[in-house]
Amino acid sequence: MINGKTILITGGTGSFGHHFVDHVLKRFTPNKIIIYSRDEYKQFIMSNEYKEYKHILRFFIGDVRDGERLKMAMNGVDYVIHAAALKQVPACEYNPIEAIKTNINGAINVINASLEKHVSKVVALSTDKAVNPVNLYGGTKLVSDKLFCAANSYSGDYGTKFSVVRYGNVAGSRGSVIPFFQNIINNGGAELPITDSRMTRFWISLEQGVELVIKALEEMHGGETFISKIPSFKITDLAEAMLPGCRKPEIGIREGEKLHEVMITTEDSPLTYEYEKHFIIYPHYNWWGEKNIISGGKPVLPEFEYCSGTNTEWLDVRQLRKKLNTDLDLH
Repeated sequence: MINGKTILITGGTGSFGHHFVDHVLKRFTPNKIIIYSRDEYKQFIMSNEYKEYKHILRFFIGDVRDGERLKMAMNGVDYVIHAAALKQVPACEYNPIEAIKTNINGAINVINASLEKHVSKVVALSTDKAVNPVNLYGGTKLVSDKLFCAANSYSGDYGTKFSVVRYGNVAGSRGSVIPFFQNIINNGGAELPITDSRMTRFWISLEQGVELVIKALEEMHGGETFISKIPSFKITDLAEAMLPGCRKPEIGIREGEKLHEVMITTEDSPLTYEYEKHFIIYPHYNWWGEKNIISGGKPVLPEFEYCSGTNTEWLDVRQLRKKLNTDLDLH
């Protein structure tokens, strides 16, 4: 599927981009991987990390806000992974127009460039915050998701295919709670602050995130939203796993923060199918037909909701400690 292909990753110097490149270079033989991002220093660091692959990796300075630059970068590209976004909730709240320019206008630019350059497949990364959004970041990603799914109506049956992959905070990624807790521990802290003791989250590793994107590239017909089946955990249990016996002062939920992550709403359930390791929400457009339903799945029950607070699979303190060591190499 990836062998011999040229892949462009927007925001490719981030956590996902690094792990995607690692995964692909170890398991496939792509023709070329293009890292498209706006930070020259991060590109310099990343290019040094992959010196032995300089015949495969290309680094393009560019912003998804710049449609013309995207079109130039997509010459000869087979697949696009759209990972670029402004993701920090407080930053998006304080800079709403900038968030819209990157997360919404940038999505439009990626779609238009992909259509014009006849890219075969585009996978856009989404977030749980796009589901019933309560902050601007989530609102912009909801619009982005809708844009990518609807883009299939512009490309027709034999043009570019667009799909979405959705997951929550990736374990250990920048901005997630694990590096925050680890920094406190590294500095000798004896307590880990909890915004709300009832809070739950899904656990997904970078590896699982990459594998879901590759599955989407392999199976997509266009318009689907792919969601991994993953375990939940309590934030209080995570704190205990990272710093046994620590104090856990409750400091209050932050603006725009949810108690639980929701990946699939009850409203999505009529269009959702369950597979062995993932769910797929199929699109609800007149151009889409049941012939595109991927085999091996079954419809979920009416009013099904996929929420970290009501999940059927959970990680306890011991299992979390093991995950921290195996997935993140935290000792």
